[in-house]
Order: sequence, then structure tokens, then C-alpha cells
Amino acid sequence: MTSHHSQSSSADLSLNRRGFLAAGAAVAATAAVAGLPGIARGQPASDRVGTPAASALPKRRLGSLEVSALGFGCMDFVWAYGDRLSKQESVRVIREAFDRGVTFFDTAEIYGPFTSEEYVGEALASVRDRVVIASKFGFNVTPEGQIQGLTSRPEHIKRVTEDSLRRLKTDRIDLWYQHRVDPQVPIEDVAGAVKELIQAGKVRHLGLSEAGGATIRRAHAVHPVTAVQNEYSVWTRDPEHEVLPTCEELGIGFVPWSPLGMAFHTGTITPRTRFRQGDLRGMFPRFTPEAIRANWPVVELLQRVGNRKQATPGQVALAWLLARKPWIVPIPGTTNAKHMEQNVGALQVELTAGDVQDIEDGFGRINLQGKRAPEQLLASHDIGADLGTSSAGGHGRTPLPAK
Repeated sequence: MTSHHSQSSSADLSLNRRGFLAAGAAVAATAAVAGLPGIARGQPASDRVGTPAASALPKRRLGSLEVSALGFGCMDFVWAYGDRLSKQESVRVIREAFDRGVTFFDTAEIYGPFTSEEYVGEALASVRDRVVIASKFGFNVTPEGQIQGLTSRPEHIKRVTEDSLRRLKTDRIDLWYQHRVDPQVPIEDVAGAVKELIQAGKVRHLGLSEAGGATIRRAHAVHPVTAVQNEYSVWTRDPEHEVLPTCEELGIGFVPWSPLGMAFHTGTITPRTRFRQGDLRGMFPRFTPEAIRANWPVVELLQRVGNRKQATPGQVALAWLLARKPWIVPIPGTTNAKHMEQNVGALQVELTAGDVQDIEDGFGRINLQGKRAPEQLLASHDIGADLGTSSAGGHGRTPLPAK
């Protein structure tokens, strides 16, 4: 794999997305930025971000890693929702996020593929020592950008680490996630490969994405897992039954992807919305016109609480999420700097215990329609990562190491 990427046509991109779906891989991000304050204490000096940005935000801890209380997902610029911003525009928005105090930036090799990492590297090169960069491995991506399934073989991990470092214009990746669990490779081998990269100074922290409790425990036994990144929002509660308790027990941070329900919680998607070609939401069960209509009470619930707080429904959704635990740091993304400015205002939204209970009670009365992802994507998630599955008494989706 190289840092070169092809300038695919719209048809090529559509085919590549279908290949991605067939490979059983889900993608993560949303369309706004916000968060609530968190306090970080006792952090090792080696894990502290350097000189504060222009407008510092509160900090939180993911395991031993200190980050801004909200992160910035950098997928939207190049993939998933139909829009593709230019490199110049993308770099500008990423830098504006930094200027607003965000120091935690999330990307992945398959976003683009490759281009998101390139844009992040370009945008943050001059402030590299003042930010935390997270990226992800775990797919077999050709140099031309075709996704050909999952692979987390140790030799593959080490090779693509070099490629990502080059695209990110850095000598280390602060948080290196396995993007999806590989059912062919023991998680111990994956954690062991990343441990070697950490020992070599090329990676600082290990992360997992869409992993269940048993897999998290197995990886953590080889090398401490710093963060788990699974989907979590007001209408997606899957992590609550197994993953969040595991993270709390082991001292692992949690990074929700799609914290705004792929923008549904902002109230900007209605039954009349028609998704353009290349927008993955058009394939998701929750985004049919019928499901949007049935699920609209979620937005109305957030609006009611927001009216009391002079806040938007999206701000309330993020305030709720960050009120769950002090070690939760969402990574919403946006391609619009004005949206970012608006949503950073969620830092001023303080939900009382009564507000949180109102959201819980209201959500409990909603008959949610549609699974959180198509079946082929759900099949790529680890056992215990989705509601209705449990890894208790098992070993997760990956094979046990050979004896």
C-alpha cells in the first residue's frame, strides 16, 4: 500500500462502497461537534497535550491518554455522506476545530480511502505536538483504494502503520485502533503486534472498534487497551449492556462514533429527505422514510429538553452522552465550520439529573424502528458489541491463540 490514491469516478466510488458493505465493515462519524467538560487529574507528563490551543477546551482521559473533552471525526470530508470536500477546504475546517480548542482528531486508512489521513496530516503538521491523532487499521485496501475485506495479520498491521505514518506526516500514531475485529486472527496476535509498534515508538496507545467484552479483555491482557470506539448515542444503546461495564472495570476510555445518530438527532433529517448517491444512510434501516417518521419522537424528545436549556436537539444529544461517564469522549465531525461553532456551544449545556431522567423515560416510551445498521454490517461487529448478543462465557469473534 502506498499513500497514493486514485481519483475515482462517482461510479467507482459507489462500487467501492458496495464492496465495503460486502466485506462487512461499518464506518463511523457524524455531522456536528460538541461536548461537556470533563476533569483529568494525575495524568503522566508524557501523555499530556502540549501548549494549549487558541481556545482551550476541558480535558478528559481515555485510559492514560489525555484529550480534549470532545474529539473531531475526520471522515465526513471524503466519504460516507455523499460530499467530498477539497483538500484545501478540509484542511481549513480541521484547523478551525483546533483553533476552537479541539486536540483529539480521529481518522482511518479507509476514509477516502487514504485521503482523510492525508488531510489530517497536512492540517496538523505545524501543531503536531499539541494534538492527539487517532487512526485505524484492519482492512485490506489496494493502492488504488479498493477495499477487499478484513485483515489484521501482524505483518499487515506493521506494514500499513508505515503507510499511515507517512500520510499523517508524523513519526507516531497516538491511538491506533483495530477498525473491525478480524475473525481469522486471534486478538492476542493483534494486540501483540501493536505492542511491538508501541515499543518501537511508532504507536503510543492501542484501541479497538466495535469490540465486545470478551475481546476487550483478551486484548487488554496482552497490552492495556486505551480506548474502545463503538457506536453510541441516544437511540443506539448497544454498549450499555456489556462494553461500557467492561471499560469501567478495566479503566478503558470509550469513544462513541455516530454520537448524533448520523445527524438524525440534529433534526435536519425528515421523512422527506432523499439521500444522494454515495450517502450510506440510504442503505441503513433507520433511514427509510417510514423509519424516520416512526423515530421522529426521538428528535421531539431532545427538542423538549433543549427548549428548557436554550439548546439545539443536537447539543442536548451530546450533552446527554457526555453526562453518562467522565471517560467518554465523542468524535462528531462536520464539514461546516459554522456548524462546529454552533455545536461547541453545547459545552455550555448542563443537564440536571432530572433532564437526564426525562430523556431516559421519554426514550423508553418510543418504539424505535429499524436496526442500527444493515445485516451485513452487523455481521462484522464482535460478539457483545450489539444488543441481543453477549460474549459472557465465550471468547468473542476471534479464534483463540494456537497452543
